[in-house]
Amino acid sequence: MASFARSIRLIAGAWALLLILTASAPSIAQQSQINPTASSVRERQLLQEFDRIQGRVSIPDQRSSVLIQPAGREWREFRTVALRWVGGIAILGMLAVLVIFYLRRGMVRLEAGRSGRTIVRFTTFERFVHWMTATCFIVLAISGLNITFGRPLLLPLIGHEAFSEWSQWAKYAHNYLSFPFTIGVVLIFLMWIAGNIPNKVDVDWVKRGGGIVGRDHPPAYRFNAGQKAIYWIVVIGGGLVAATGYELMFPFYLSGIEGMQFAQMVHATVALLFMAVMLAHIYIGTIGMEGAFEAMGSGTVDVNWAREHHSLWLEEENARAEANARPRPAVTAAE
Repeated sequence: MASFARSIRLIAGAWALLLILTASAPSIAQQSQINPTASSVRERQLLQEFDRIQGRVSIPDQRSSVLIQPAGREWREFRTVALRWVGGIAILGMLAVLVIFYLRRGMVRLEAGRSGRTIVRFTTFERFVHWMTATCFIVLAISGLNITFGRPLLLPLIGHEAFSEWSQWAKYAHNYLSFPFTIGVVLIFLMWIAGNIPNKVDVDWVKRGGGIVGRDHPPAYRFNAGQKAIYWIVVIGGGLVAATGYELMFPFYLSGIEGMQFAQMVHATVALLFMAVMLAHIYIGTIGMEGAFEAMGSGTVDVNWAREHHSLWLEEENARAEANARPRPAVTAAE
């Protein structure tokens, strides 16, 4: 009798275990296959299972059906945190370096003084292209900085209404001035490509400090190694910000939202580093070197300035002038 009772209990226990496993099977399947339309779906589960949370729409634009794009959170984190650190360190760091350098080195003076004689350095057309591109760059830089730093820095100072008005005009300026800026970059590339190919003279110029570090004045052609570096930064950096900027101005023509997020990251990062480098370029062309601004101001430079900073170019120009001034033999008609 006791053995029969034990058998009954074993059979009842086995059936109870089977019923429990059968009842739990749907819940296990529910965990492995998440239904995004269920009434009790955790957000973390959705973000882990799907690249994007998408529903159904009846309008032609199917992109509007995307409700949540988890990758956008990473982009937002980059734009609001990492990008500001990159820009702040690059721009403020460059300003600090230039201030310290100026306090220690001061302006690079003409050791031989001014000769009173000048030589043409840049033509009117070259200076027009330079200043058009430079002016557009300054406006683009200021309006672009407003996108990254305007809300945390400028908004508390001027208030919401003024900040909204300023941001709207900054957006218009940023969009429309991008076209002449791009034209300027293309013209700069075409005008000066021949004189900006690196050569052995540039290596020696860098080794000797380029006339900025120390009192040495290494020889250089029309563009020295530092100016060539600026040229290629303008061409490559300007090309990148232009290409990515146009992808953002005309959305969804070339890529989806993920491609546009990547384009914005490249656009903003390159632009901020571009600004930092241009600060050094502006410094050298103004208070950093005596006589440098005249090259793009009036288009001419003092002969002693050319001799100290671009001696090989001065030799070429003098040889060309002598060749043009040499009288040509008269041509007589044969009798």
